[in-house]
Amino acid sequence: MVCEKCSYTDKEEKEKNNIKLCKICYHFSPEKQEDFDNYVKEKVDWKTLDTFRKYNQKIGDNLKKGMDIQAKQGNLVTRAPLGYDVIEGKLVKNQDSSRVHSLFKIFLEKDYSLNQLSKNYGLSINGLKKVLTNRTYLGEIKFAGKLNKGTHEPILNPEIFYAVQRKLKEKLSHFNNPQDKN
Repeated sequence: MVCEKCSYTDKEEKEKNNIKLCKICYHFSPEKQEDFDNYVKEKVDWKTLDTFRKYNQKIGDNLKKGMDIQAKQGNLVTRAPLGYDVIEGKLVKNQDSSRVHSLFKIFLEKDYSLNQLSKNYGLSINGLKKVLTNRTYLGEIKFAGKLNKGTHEPILNPEIFYAVQRKLKEKLSHFNNPQDKN
């Protein structure tokens, strides 16, 4: 099979919109038809992409390795969550940290619905759930399913965090199984 973008001859055939592409060109191809058509028209020499083939690297492997190293060192590898800023590569509490603490306390002490609470704090329901389950507030960094001790100061103590996890789990199970409400 010959790639219609870079003319590379590949044993593994990938096809998109009835156009044959090599693995590399397929990976970078856009989804929208118009963008895809323009992408295929922009010819590239297969030798330009040969480095990826030669070293058999998956695209992004080195980036993921670097992020994993940063997480193991306790450094943030994504954007800062509510309540923190990134200053010189480190997470530092900001003025919203008290807002996060308040959110957790109110969730525990009051019987607001997730919808009411999310509106009061200017968050979507999914955003609220992400805040309420974010282990960064315990001083941890999670990346690729692994937890690491962070270098930043926690906003919450474990008692509050885990009490919220129990209550959230209970609320969500009632939401998913309405017959359990009685």
